[in-house]
Amino acid sequence: MSYGADVFNVMIASPGDVKAERALVRDVIHEWNAVHSKIRKIVLLPTGWETHTAPEMGSGPQTIINRQVLEKCDLLVGIFWTRVGTATNEYASGTVEEIEKHVNSGRPAMLYFSSQPAALDTIDHDQYKQLTEFKQACRERSLYEGYDDLSDFRNKFARQLQITVNENKIFNSSGNTSPENFSSSIKSIPELSYEAKMLLKEASLDAHGSIMHIRYIGGTDIQTNGKNLINSSERRAIAKWESALAELVRLQFIAVRGSKGEVYEVTASGFTFADILSGI
Repeated sequence: MSYGADVFNVMIASPGDVKAERALVRDVIHEWNAVHSKIRKIVLLPTGWETHTAPEMGSGPQTIINRQVLEKCDLLVGIFWTRVGTATNEYASGTVEEIEKHVNSGRPAMLYFSSQPAALDTIDHDQYKQLTEFKQACRERSLYEGYDDLSDFRNKFARQLQITVNENKIFNSSGNTSPENFSSSIKSIPELSYEAKMLLKEASLDAHGSIMHIRYIGGTDIQTNGKNLINSSERRAIAKWESALAELVRLQFIAVRGSKGEVYEVTASGFTFADILSGI
């Protein structure tokens, strides 16, 4: 069934050496839409020069990109690894120009720098020097994020995109349901136990939204997001976490996926409620 929503353009700005990250940004945004757009009445539209520009004569390439994409952008995601990009008339690169002009307009930007290893013979040392200078300038006037590999980038961006959309006023000024207004929609939901809240929050940060319930001779594990949440072998402690699983299943925040009840996955309403828990 159709529903009304505000569309926000998310521009992906980067040099050409982070193509995999650009693809991951699009994947994460599409996942955010699938889980959150109906209740938030927001759709995030990933944009970039490769998908949202058309041939045009009469101006330089960067000027055309700025007019066709950047000026329509609500949120910018900037990503760097070893290159700063091709210089423009005013800036070290087109990507730098996009970031600077976007930030100067007062709109939000999320900036990421990769620390993945790179073969020395593939690095343009002049490019890397300019990138280092730009990174230093960013360090003095902004908060940016580093990441170690693609998995680390995906997890950080997915989590931080939720924070940005929940907290930045640009996403909460058009009549959509803001985190502050979520409380009215959850009054009928029973209060969750501490363990259930912690389990749902951690599972919502897991790359696959999965929970493993493992029983063995020496005890029991409940694992998600790379952690075992049961830190005791005492039956009383184990029972609390197993009760938390039952709470989340009863409220349909997680669903059983294993044939023996050993694997669970966070549902769409579970992801939504996890966001509510993070915002209250």
